[in-house]
Amino acid sequence: MKDHYVTFAGYNAWANRRLYEAAALLSDTEYRADKGAFFKSMHGTLNHLLATDRIWMKRFTGEGEAPNKLDAVLFENLAPLRAARDREDARISAYIAGLTEGEL
Repeated sequence: MKDHYVTFAGYNAWANRRLYEAAALLSDTEYRADKGAFFKSMHGTLNHLLATDRIWMKRFTGEGEAPNKLDAVLFENLAPLRAARDREDARISAYIAGLTEGEL
């Protein structure tokens, strides 16, 4: 069973890398444009995804920063947001790798 969760964490990190690679191809205007989505822009959506992962990891581990709202803008620019996303994905993968079958 644990192998599945390790795979899921790896897939999540891979998908996030691809998403950020695509976001990096957008102009700043396109990246920040309100597209009518719940979190308005690509920028808002990427911040939301990081915020939710931080909230869940805080619940699971009791550690780390967790915003108090789902639309928190954690980073104003893509580069530091991307670096934080990479760190959070590594944190998620390490957390999953550290769980025992019984804990799962």
